Amino acid sequence: MEEQRIVIAVDSFKGSASSKDISMWLEKGIRRVLPHSPIDKFSVADGGEGTVEALVDALAGKRKRITVQNPLGNPVKAQYGVLPNQIVVLEMAEASGITLIEQNAENALNASTYGVGELLLAALDEGAKEIYLGIGGSATSDGGAGMAKALGVSFYDDQGKDIPRGLAGLAKLASIDISKIDPRLKDVKINILSDVTNPLVGEKGAIAIYGPQKGIPIDQTKTYDQWMKHYASVIKKEMQIDIADAPGAGAAGGLGAALQVFCQAKTCNGIETILDLVEIEKKIAQAALVITGEGKLDQQSLNGKVPVGIAELAKKHDKPVIAVVGSREKEVSAAYAAGIDLILPIIHRPMSLQEAMTQVEENVVIAGETAIRAYLLNQRK
Repeated sequence: MEEQRIVIAVDSFKGSASSKDISMWLEKGIRRVLPHSPIDKFSVADGGEGTVEALVDALAGKRKRITVQNPLGNPVKAQYGVLPNQIVVLEMAEASGITLIEQNAENALNASTYGVGELLLAALDEGAKEIYLGIGGSATSDGGAGMAKALGVSFYDDQGKDIPRGLAGLAKLASIDISKIDPRLKDVKINILSDVTNPLVGEKGAIAIYGPQKGIPIDQTKTYDQWMKHYASVIKKEMQIDIADAPGAGAAGGLGAALQVFCQAKTCNGIETILDLVEIEKKIAQAALVITGEGKLDQQSLNGKVPVGIAELAKKHDKPVIAVVGSREKEVSAAYAAGIDLILPIIHRPMSLQEAMTQVEENVVIAGETAIRAYLLNQRK
C-alpha cells in the first residue's frame, strides 16, 4: 500500500491560494498516512486566473512583469510566462481584468483591451513562436479594438480621426487601417484558451450575456449590441471577414473576435490544452489515485473546468478521483456523473468565511489526510 502512486492536480483556490500551494498542502496531509508513497504534483489551470503561474511552475518557465495599461488607461503591473521552445503564456486578466476596475456603466463604456495588446507585444519581443492566451475574467466590451490598436491597427471615425477608447468608440467606427500592424504577428501562432463559444452579437453575444456583470445596464444592452453589430459590419466591409456569428467571437467582450480577425488566432479548450502541455496523462495512467479540486465546485465546473477535465482523463485509465474543494453546491450529481468519485470540502469545523480564507493551509492539509484515508478504507478487502 505504501508504494501506490498518487497524482495531485488542482486548480488554484481563487483569492486564497495558488495551485502549487494547494498541491503542497495536500501532499503534507497525505504524508501523515503514507510517508513514502510516490506523489506527482501538477500545477494546472483552465485558461483563466492562475494559468501563467501553473504553466510556469509545471514547465520550468520564467515569470516576467511589465507595466501596461489597465482597462481605463492607468498603469498596472502585469505578469506573463516565458516557457521553453519559444512559448509565451499570457492572461488577459493581468491587464484588462474585472478585478482591476469598479464595475459601473461609465467604466463599462470606456474599458479597453489596450493592455492585452501590450502583453502580446511583450511576447513578440521575447521572440515567441507560439502564444497561449487565457481570456477569462475580462472587464472589457470593446470588441478587442484596444488590443488591436496596441498592435498597430488604426480605427477611424467618419472624419478620419481615432475613435474613442472602449465600447463607446465602436458606435463611431467608419474605417479600419491595418497597414501598420506589427509584422511579427504573421510568424507566431496564437492559441486562445477558452471554452466560450458565444458569437459576437445577438441574444447570446458578448453584450447580452456578459455585459451586465461588467456594469452595462440591462436596459442598454440592445443599444450596445447594435454598436457591436456596427463594429462587425465595418470589419466585414474593410477586412472581408464575417465575424458577427463566429463561435468564440463573443469571448471576453469581443476580444475573441479581434484575435481571430487581426491575429489569426485559434480557440482551443483551456483545460484540455493545459493538461496536454504539462503531459499529465502518462502519470495518471501509472497512478493508483488522482486528487483534483478547485475553490468552488458548481455546475459551471462541468464546463471546461479543472476537476472534470482531470476526472475525464482519469476515467480513461479507470482511476479513482477525489475532488478537494473549498465549497460545493447542494446538488453536484452531474459532477459525480462526469467521473468524480468523492467530493471533499475542506471545511472541517464551523468557521466564518474570513477564517476559511486565512486558515486554508490547515484546512487543506487535513483534507489531504482525509482524502487518502477514505481511499485506503475502500482498499480493504
